[in-house]
Amino acid sequence: MNLGLSVAPVVMATPVQSATKIYIPYGPLEFSLSIETLEIYATEGKIEPELAFYANYVEPQQLEKLRQVLVTPIDVSPVAIAQFLYSPQGEAILERLGEVIQTKAGQEGFYAIRAALIKAAAKPEGLTLLNVLREFPTYGIRINSARSFEIIEELSRLSRQTQQAIAGVNQEAMAEVQAQIESLFPQMPPDFSELPDLREPGPIAYSQQTLTLNDPSRGRRFPVDLYLPSSISAGEGLTPLIVISHGLGSDRMTFEYLAEHLASYGFAVALPEHPGSNAEQLQALSRGLASEVTPPSEFIDRPLDITFLLDQLEQSYAGQLDLNNVGVLGQSFGGYTVLALAGAELNFERLQQVCDQSEDSLNVSLLLQCRALELPMADYDFRDPRIQAAIAINPVGSAIFGKSEFAQIQIPLMLISGSNDTVAPALPEQIQPFTWLTTPNKYLVLQNEGTHFSNLGVSTTAVELPPEVMGPDPAIGRVYTQALSVAFFEVYIAGQPEYQRYLNAAYAQFLSQDAMPLSLVESLTLNQLSEQTDEPQNSSPPPQAPFLIPLP
Repeated sequence: MNLGLSVAPVVMATPVQSATKIYIPYGPLEFSLSIETLEIYATEGKIEPELAFYANYVEPQQLEKLRQVLVTPIDVSPVAIAQFLYSPQGEAILERLGEVIQTKAGQEGFYAIRAALIKAAAKPEGLTLLNVLREFPTYGIRINSARSFEIIEELSRLSRQTQQAIAGVNQEAMAEVQAQIESLFPQMPPDFSELPDLREPGPIAYSQQTLTLNDPSRGRRFPVDLYLPSSISAGEGLTPLIVISHGLGSDRMTFEYLAEHLASYGFAVALPEHPGSNAEQLQALSRGLASEVTPPSEFIDRPLDITFLLDQLEQSYAGQLDLNNVGVLGQSFGGYTVLALAGAELNFERLQQVCDQSEDSLNVSLLLQCRALELPMADYDFRDPRIQAAIAINPVGSAIFGKSEFAQIQIPLMLISGSNDTVAPALPEQIQPFTWLTTPNKYLVLQNEGTHFSNLGVSTTAVELPPEVMGPDPAIGRVYTQALSVAFFEVYIAGQPEYQRYLNAAYAQFLSQDAMPLSLVESLTLNQLSEQTDEPQNSSPPPQAPFLIPLP
């Protein structure tokens, strides 16, 4: 069914009425604010007496921020917003919003919010919060204050725990710096400025070509950009290979910068495109040619794409590429992909538990992870023995894998996290899973102030993201990724142990820039995290709440 056709009546219909007031119950009292008053403030900057009552309780800068939020447009068409809101992920978001934003009669606002968003997007000035309020299809908007307070309390608790965990990681990183100086470099600490600078391109020339792979068994056809260093044509033995998996709604170009950097150090690099979870899929959704952000089958197809790619390269580059000792790197959904290839098996029992309780969770990545419950129940094992080391950047997997599944990973693994990641939050998706790892060679990298998108490069086809969500400076994140990836893969894929001197907290401190401070730890336990929380020591979190740090 083409959902784009079903949207037209919603967009074109003229509402019998629209909202005129916002109602906020507070105990036995009920406060109200007219939308006209907000409109006057947003368009003219004038504070009417009705708004002045509320303005007394907020800072002037917060009030000005409200004005900006009310009129700042989001560049999205009514068809595109409708397509998303009719998708499973969009409906899940509407259900949560509907608990807080209700009709005047107290009915959940699921359908009203959806209609208001679609009609607001059709306005000449675009989708703004003020237009959404104007187009709300009942005479009043009621805010469920009790539910709002619950969400605010949960946000506060999660923020507090996350900040405490981040503080714990940074504290452990400083302790490791001191320990490394005392044990590894007792006489003179290393001067990294005198060592080869891994932030700079390497000396090796390379070429790039694009392959098109076709897997008829899955009806899967996808392009792969292949970067080949000059060492291949020179016949200098087997060349190490790195495969990079992009994130949801992204494309292979977002890691072109990293492929070029690794190739300049002598690595062959393959950048596959994952159809069904790439930028083209989101474009199809916005045009009404797809009905969902990504199908659940992508949880299967993504790791199989990498395995099929390696199979094809074995046929074409046997004797040139070292295909028994491959490194993989992935971001976001690509992080899930490399964790699955590294040995983590899907745990449907845990996933069901988490998703049954996810209504109260603020972990946005669960909107994606819970889609895996629609897969046929089977024992999925995507581990590929040719893969010998992995880097996962902002990965999602706390629910779909869990503690025992992270413990199945026995190859060297680096997890890269951003403290301000609101898509795959640092604490549940990277910091806590790091404590579950049992592989002896593991690294947790924390980019303070980094977001979910702070390591992405420029792409001409992926969705353009506003600067606010990219973090302080994506160029910093890219430099961190370049330097640490070279060191990690030189040690664990190329077999160059001298690069081990870069894989420690001291080198991360050397790389660190003030706008996005960097920390690296090689060891972190649940006890250490517990010491940083203010939760009662005898508390026991429910198994479905991945935000909570289990306490002994």
